[in-house]
Amino acid sequence: MMKAVVVTANGFEIAEVAKPTAGPEQVLVKVRACGLNRADLGVLAGGAHGKVGGAGTIPGMEWAGEVEEVGARVRGFKRGDRVMCSGTAGYAEYAVADWGRVMDIPNDSMSYEQAVTLPIAIQTMHNAVVTAGELRKGETVLVQGASSGVGLMAMQIAKLMGAKTVIGTSTTPERRAQLKNFGADFAIDNSDPQWPQHAIEANGGKGVDLIIDQLSGPFGNQNLEACAILGRIVNVGRMAGRFAEFDFDLHALKRIKYTGVTFRTRSVEEVRSITSLALGDLGAHLESGKLSLPIDSTFAFADIAQAFERMRTNKHFGKIVVTLG
Repeated sequence: MMKAVVVTANGFEIAEVAKPTAGPEQVLVKVRACGLNRADLGVLAGGAHGKVGGAGTIPGMEWAGEVEEVGARVRGFKRGDRVMCSGTAGYAEYAVADWGRVMDIPNDSMSYEQAVTLPIAIQTMHNAVVTAGELRKGETVLVQGASSGVGLMAMQIAKLMGAKTVIGTSTTPERRAQLKNFGADFAIDNSDPQWPQHAIEANGGKGVDLIIDQLSGPFGNQNLEACAILGRIVNVGRMAGRFAEFDFDLHALKRIKYTGVTFRTRSVEEVRSITSLALGDLGAHLESGKLSLPIDSTFAFADIAQAFERMRTNKHFGKIVVTLG
C-alpha cells in the first residue's frame, strides 16, 4: 500500500491505496517530489483533463524520484536511477510512467525539487516552439502568459534555439520585471489594450513571427493584430477562456498559420517522439544548468492542500513543488 491524493465527491483526500506495478513498457518510480500544474485544479474540482478525472482518480502530471522497477521491454533505465517523469497519478508515494516519458535527471547536483519543474515544460514548449511553431533563427517570438513555469521555459527555449527577439507578457509589474532573467528582451503588459502595437514595435514595426498563446479567449484577435504577415500562432492553453470572437478576415489577410496543440489526443508513440526530440535539442543545456525554472514555493506532501491553494490564488512565479520523504 501507499499514500496518494485521491479525488472524492467533496474534493480530495490523502488515502491509502494499492501500490502500482510497472507494465512491460513502464517504469515504476519512488516519488520524491511532485510538480503542480493548473490542469490538476480542474480534476480536483470534479472535472476531467482528457481521460483523467472523477472520483477515485489520483491526479498529478509530473514527478521525480528513483526507479524502483522497470518493465520487461524497457531499455535504458535500471533500479536506482534518478529520473523525472510526466504522465498521470503522480501525487503519490509511487507512480508509473511510460518509458518514453521518463528522463534521466541531467546531473548529480540537481535536486529532485529542481528536476520536477522540468518534464512537462520541456516536452510542451519544445514541441510548441520548435515543432509546431517552426521557429527559425532570427525570428521574433511572443509568449502569452510568460510568468508561468511553461511560459518561462518557452522563452528560454526560443532564445536557445535562435530567436532574435523574445517578448513575454504578464499583467503584473513584479512578474514582468523578472521575465528578462528567463530570456525576454521585452516584457509587455497584456492588460493594456495597446499591447499588440507595442509588440509590433518591438520587432521594428513588422509584427511578431511566432506567438505561443497560453491564454486564448479575448486575446485571440489581439494576437492576430500583433502577428506578422505569414506569422504563426500556436494555441497551447486557454487560461483566459475557450470561447471568443475571432476575426477571420484578419486571419486571412495576414495569412497566419494557427495551430492547436495538446497532449490529450496524442498517442504514446507521439509523446515518445516529442520527448526524444526535446532531449536531442536541449539535453546539453539541461545538463549544464543553463536551462532551468525557478521554484516559487515548496510544500510537504501532508500540506498539499496549501500548495493547491497557492496555485488557485495565481500569485506564484515559477513552479509550486510538493516533496515526499
